[in-house]
Amino acid sequence: MSKLAINGGKPVRTNPFPKWPVFDQREEELLNEVLESGVWGIGGNKVKEFEKKSANFHDAEFGISVVNGTVALGISLLSAGIRPGDEVIVPAYTFMATASSVLLVNSVPIFVDIDPDTYCIDPQEIEKAITERTKAIIPVHLAGHLADMDRIMKIAGENNLIIIEDACQAHFSEWNGRKAGSIGDLGCFSFQSSKNITSGEGGIIVTNNKEFADKCWSYHNCGRRIGGAWYEHPYMGWNLRMTEFQAAILLAQLERAESQTKKRNENAKYLAEKLMEIGGIDPLVRDTRVTVHSYHLFIMKYNKEKFAGIEKSKFLEALNAEGIPCARGYVPIHKEGYLDKAREYGYASGRIDYSKVVCPVTEKASDEEAIWLTQNILLGTKKDIDSIVEAIKKIKDNIDEIK
Repeated sequence: MSKLAINGGKPVRTNPFPKWPVFDQREEELLNEVLESGVWGIGGNKVKEFEKKSANFHDAEFGISVVNGTVALGISLLSAGIRPGDEVIVPAYTFMATASSVLLVNSVPIFVDIDPDTYCIDPQEIEKAITERTKAIIPVHLAGHLADMDRIMKIAGENNLIIIEDACQAHFSEWNGRKAGSIGDLGCFSFQSSKNITSGEGGIIVTNNKEFADKCWSYHNCGRRIGGAWYEHPYMGWNLRMTEFQAAILLAQLERAESQTKKRNENAKYLAEKLMEIGGIDPLVRDTRVTVHSYHLFIMKYNKEKFAGIEKSKFLEALNAEGIPCARGYVPIHKEGYLDKAREYGYASGRIDYSKVVCPVTEKASDEEAIWLTQNILLGTKKDIDSIVEAIKKIKDNIDEIK
């Protein structure tokens, strides 16, 4: 009789992990305040309050709320003076928005490989990719783990490059005590449904540079000038503003953020220790300089040689069958079809033949290694975490059933 659930055996767990998003009467209270105020968009107080609190949370002086994280990145590029044809270095292992934001301003994404231990952008590969056209770097703080900001800031300083932190997965993470988003020139966050604080959609740009902040404000507010007239549009801009309803939800979400981040860190540490006892499926390395990790994802590295040569896709199928929701993660972004469309539509990036880009660490992570657990799982109990370990051990102990 089969023991593994994939073959009809009893799964390790049938109960769901903690649901996301987390909300209570606090969200309802703040939403009602907006509803009853009659000011649901520009002119209200909730967006301003959220911008101030979120910027303070991330050790930044300025915050500009926008409709999503992709827009936050695009506006940041424009405000920093990135123009058509300029090259922007991005990691090959990230969500497509990191690169599509570059395309939106008609600049050219240059994909580089990642560090095999952290899956964050590799500073050595950044240095190799710099040309006379390079104007900026977008380090992605993957899963809540910061990229090597010491090296990246040094490289940027030596080459006069702008740093825009893609911190969309790194709310409240810290590098040597410095908050994600405030280390580079600008930092961008997302509040999409899966993120560690969420309003369904939304984003924010944080910065300590007033010139950049003023430009971001103008770009997101129809090209208006701070202090100018309502029908005065001296700059190119769009309506990319956040609503008062979104800000109300986010203010409530902020109130739980510190305790939730602490909980994720405790459970992630416990899970990492337990996984190391099994062997063959190890957590990514946590750099000691990452003093707070937001753990938007818990990413594990699968070694098929320790599981009788079973491919990652089959292991994922088996783990999901045991009641542990998991995913394969990103496809290498330089292999995505939209890059061909960008060439077809005449974007500046058309001069790059992305089919020739090779990023072996990224490709191995995507095809063979990376297994993702979402952040809500880390808000569970120790018993919930134990069930993950139990399921992996069960599969390993009964791997012949799959083989």
